[in-house]
Amino acid sequence: MKKLAGLLLCALSLLCLKCSRSDKFPLTDLHIHLNGYYLDGAINKSRHEKIDYGILASAGLGYRIHSDIQIDSFLLEMKKYPMFFVGIQAEGREWVTMFSQEYLKKLDYVVTDAMTFTDLKGRRNRLWIKEETWIEDEQQFMEYLVNTIVDIMNNEPINIYVNPTYLPDPMSKRYDMFWTDERMDRVILAAVTKGIAIEINNRYKIPSEKFIKKAKASGAKFTIGTNNYSYSFTGAEYARKMIKNCKLNESDFYLPATRNGVNR
Repeated sequence: MKKLAGLLLCALSLLCLKCSRSDKFPLTDLHIHLNGYYLDGAINKSRHEKIDYGILASAGLGYRIHSDIQIDSFLLEMKKYPMFFVGIQAEGREWVTMFSQEYLKKLDYVVTDAMTFTDLKGRRNRLWIKEETWIEDEQQFMEYLVNTIVDIMNNEPINIYVNPTYLPDPMSKRYDMFWTDERMDRVILAAVTKGIAIEINNRYKIPSEKFIKKAKASGAKFTIGTNNYSYSFTGAEYARKMIKNCKLNESDFYLPATRNGVNR
C-alpha cells in the first residue's frame, strides 16, 4: 500500500511539473542555424521541445549566401521542409548592397545584429572574437555601438534585430553600467518607429529584464531566438523566464506573415 501511495505521489509530482512548465501560448524560435545537424534532426528536436523553428542561413560577405542566386538555392532546399520558417541572418553592413529587395521578399523574414561593423579607424570589428574587437575607450566604444544599432534599424531592411544588447567579453559582466536608460531608450525607439521586432536571446540571455519591460511599455514586438552554435542547445529557458517575469502575451510577439513562402 505504501509503495502504491509512493508511486501515485511521484506521478502527481511529475504531472504538476509538466503543468508548471506548460506554455500559455505556442513558442517559436526564429534563430536556429543548422550547425552540427541536419534538417531531420531539427524536426525531431522541434517536436520534442514543442517549439516551432525558423531556420536561418548566414548571408553576406564571405558567407555561403552572398547573392540573389544563392537565396533561390537555399529556398529550393528548404521547400522540402514546410514546417519551418525560412530566413537569412545578414552579416556585416555591406550586405544591403549584395541582395535585391525582390529576392529578400521571397524569404519569410530577415534578421541582423550589430556584432560586425567597421569602426572610425576603418577596422572591421567582430565582437564575438577577442582579436577582432578594438576597445580603446569603453564609453566611446559603447556610444559608437549604440549609434550603429540605431543606424542599422533606420537603414537596413530587416524584420528582427537579433543578439540585442550584446557586449564583447571585456564589458559583458558590467552590462547595467553600459546599457543605461538613455541608451536603451534610443534603441527601443528606433525599433518601435521602424516596426522591427527585438529578439529575446536564449544563448546570451539578453536583453535584460529591465530592457524588455521598457520595450514592452513602448509597444515593441519581440521574438524568441537562440543563435545556436551546435546541435546541443536548450529549449528557450531564458525566453520562458522573461515571458513570465515581464508578463508577455502572444500579442507581444512577431511572427512572419509567411511560413516557407506560404501565407499563414
